[in-house]
Parts: sequence; C-alpha cells; structure tokens
Amino acid sequence: MVDLDEAIVARYEAHGESFEILIDPKVVQKMKDGKEVDLLDNMVIDTIFKNAKKGTRAPEDKIKEVFGTVDPTEVARAIVLKGEVQLTTEQRKIMQENKRKRIVEYIARNAMNPQTGAPHPPTRIETAMEEARVHVDPFKPVEAQVPGIMDALRPLIPIRFDKVRIAVKVSGENYGRCYEDFKHFGKITKEEWQKDGSWIGIVEMPAGMQTDFLEKLSNKTHGEAETKIIK
Repeated sequence: MVDLDEAIVARYEAHGESFEILIDPKVVQKMKDGKEVDLLDNMVIDTIFKNAKKGTRAPEDKIKEVFGTVDPTEVARAIVLKGEVQLTTEQRKIMQENKRKRIVEYIARNAMNPQTGAPHPPTRIETAMEEARVHVDPFKPVEAQVPGIMDALRPLIPIRFDKVRIAVKVSGENYGRCYEDFKHFGKITKEEWQKDGSWIGIVEMPAGMQTDFLEKLSNKTHGEAETKIIK
C-alpha cells in the first residue's frame, strides 16, 4: 500500500455518480503507458470512494451498475484509464520532466541529421524542444507524442527517423564478446563466417544508436573490429 501523503485522487464520473480512488501517481503513469501493475499494492486502501477527501464510500450497487463488477482491482483500473487524475503542481512538474527525458531519449535513439547522417546529441534535441515550446503531456505515451514533437522540431533542426546498416568484421574470439551487443542495438540481417575464423555481418539499427554501438564495439574488441556504414 502507498502512503496517503504520496497518493493522488483518480476520479471517474458516470450516471451522475463520482467514483474515486487514492493511488500512487507513478503507477498511473505506468498504466497510461500500457504496463501491467499490481494496483492493490499501489493504492492507499482498496476502497472505491464517492468522495475520497471526505472518506465517503461509493454505494456498491452503483459501482456494480457502472463498472459491471465490484472487484476493487477492476474498478480501480477503469477509473485510472477512463477517468481524470488530480496531480499537485509539484507532482505534475516531476512527471512532465520525467516524460520529457524519455521523449528526448527516444528521439535521440531513433533519429538522425539527414544532412550529415549522424545522430543528434540529446542536448541539441532538448534545446530545440525548448525553443519550439513543446508541451509534454505527463500521461500520454511517448510514442503518441513523438510525431507532433518531430513536426515542431523540423523547422529548427534537420531531423528524421531512419535506420542505418553497419557492416562489421570481428575475430571469432571477439564475436563471442560482441554477439549480445549486436542483438541489443539492432538486428543482424546478414552474416557469414570466413575461412580465417572471422565473422562478417550486417547489423541494422536506429540511426541514433550508431555512435554508441561503434564505441561499444571498439571497447569490446580493443579497436580491432572493422566497421563500415552501408549507404
């Protein structure tokens, strides 16, 4: 259970009735992002209120009528997903900042500068978002906000989502060290073993990840890996 001081009120109104729960705001964010959570562990109490601040419980027959069940978990889930959430100013600020960081990370990982073929540093994306006065919704999923934000960024910086293909050649010994990185950064679209025991492959990945990939590969192989970006 979450402490009362840390909880927020989530409210859903239907059939002239109000239904409220007291819940951890961090869990609300996860649910809005489509993640599974244990609601009962993150509610102050497994009670559906008519008015949470006054402690007035919602009538059970009304809960059944509106939600088709009186199970607190199912009702709470519906309240969070269909209703509205009352955040304090500080809570909203924290959640917006966290969502902003995730959006910046997402764009930096997947986007590139089409003029140079190189990824944009996160700081450049963040600065452009500030210049464009981008509004971040603390509850709307990252992927749902990105298209509109990309439209706002394009007049300020050359940017687009793209993928790159990188040809890689490593020794058989280094292949074992690097294989998990190949899968983590992207997918192997072609591979073959050479007569000398070396491995050659093509790894496709989001354009923004190429710098990190090349640095990781160089560190793992002590600079012995051979790479080439395929146009």
